[in-house]
Amino acid sequence: MRARSYSPLTLCFTGLTWLTLASILGLAILIGLVHGTPLPSWVRALHVHAVLIGGVAQIILGGFLLLIVPPQSKVRMGSDSHPITLLALNGGLVGMLVGFWLHLDWFVSIAGFVVIVGFLSAIHSLWTRAQQVWNSSLSHSWYYALAFFGLVSGSVCGELMTLGMIPESYGYVRLAHIHLVVLGFVVPTIIGMMHHLLPIVWGAPLADQKLVQLTTIFLPIGVVILIGGFLNSSVPVEMIAGAILFMGVGLLTSNLFRTWLTSTHTGSAASDHLFVSTFFLLFTIVLGVLVGANHLSDPPVLPYGKLHLVAYTHMAFIGFIVNAIMGACSYLIPVTLAAGRVTSHKKRSVYLDQLTSMMNRWGSVQIATLSLGTMGLGIVATLTWNVPLGSIYVQSAMWACLILLLTSYVLFSIKLSAIMAKQPEHLAAQQATPDELKLTA
Repeated sequence: MRARSYSPLTLCFTGLTWLTLASILGLAILIGLVHGTPLPSWVRALHVHAVLIGGVAQIILGGFLLLIVPPQSKVRMGSDSHPITLLALNGGLVGMLVGFWLHLDWFVSIAGFVVIVGFLSAIHSLWTRAQQVWNSSLSHSWYYALAFFGLVSGSVCGELMTLGMIPESYGYVRLAHIHLVVLGFVVPTIIGMMHHLLPIVWGAPLADQKLVQLTTIFLPIGVVILIGGFLNSSVPVEMIAGAILFMGVGLLTSNLFRTWLTSTHTGSAASDHLFVSTFFLLFTIVLGVLVGANHLSDPPVLPYGKLHLVAYTHMAFIGFIVNAIMGACSYLIPVTLAAGRVTSHKKRSVYLDQLTSMMNRWGSVQIATLSLGTMGLGIVATLTWNVPLGSIYVQSAMWACLILLLTSYVLFSIKLSAIMAKQPEHLAAQQATPDELKLTA
């Protein structure tokens, strides 16, 4: 039982808990911003790091530990406990949040080092498992090595900032810090999951394997050039990097779209979330290039404030990342629960179908509200170019966005709770009381 408490599934659920708490804090930040009473900057630091470290990174690492070897595989037996990863990530994150709150950079730095230890522990476990399955679709070892390097090097940039070792280039290193983690680690690993999961869910191989290879080449090149542009304060270089990233993600989207057209699958919460997320990623890259072009002139052609930054970044964080996380969890969690609770293959298939069916309920509403709520943030920011921040139009649009986003997240949370509580029929019968069995008879 102790080993199971540190399982990859525990990492995923702990990450979802952090994501929920950080989202509530994000709502408070947005409401304060729109009402003209912004919260202190350290609250934003709490939100961003809780989302990225506690939520996104922890879910991705836990998901890859589940994905890289099938849950029912014998390889997983006896090595499914990851206490260092779980404790270091969450303990270190709590320390970082306390340090931000108390404005103690040295405390943040120590806690950040603990988080890096957690990352390295997870990477070591992933790499050890991956060596046994390199012949699968996850066999691009160099691609994932670069993604893990992006995670660690982005974290090291954060450490250097908190130690005050690079004060002159703080703004540019901060951009490099964020983009190394997001574009260098989060985006490549999610795209790798898509290349693996969507053919399984759709029941059809990817339309063109050459496009898969081109995607995995364009993405790292674009990230490297982008980081170079940040460190050299060169907007034209950043825009060139954006064009390369656009080509890579464009090839990805085209390949997935062609695969979807040839598939006979009617769709599911997992595939729809993952598929929709690629369009948000493509749109976000276009917005990033436009933001760079906007800053080529001084002053910028269009006013660009905090609310516009929030809208732009959350096109990626909610539209792409949260959509992809919901999609991956909609597939991986039912598969993992079925494998862990049922030993018989025949009974497991029936149970898995039940769990999958539960996750697919209200799937269209869940995806539509999340997507519309995300796009609504852009509308809120755009309105401020024409009407005052305190306008009824801005206020109404903001609350409409929040209601849509909360609707999607509440639906997803309810379904996750339901499948966790759903036991296989043969186990449920064993746990039933004598009176309940008589009533059933």
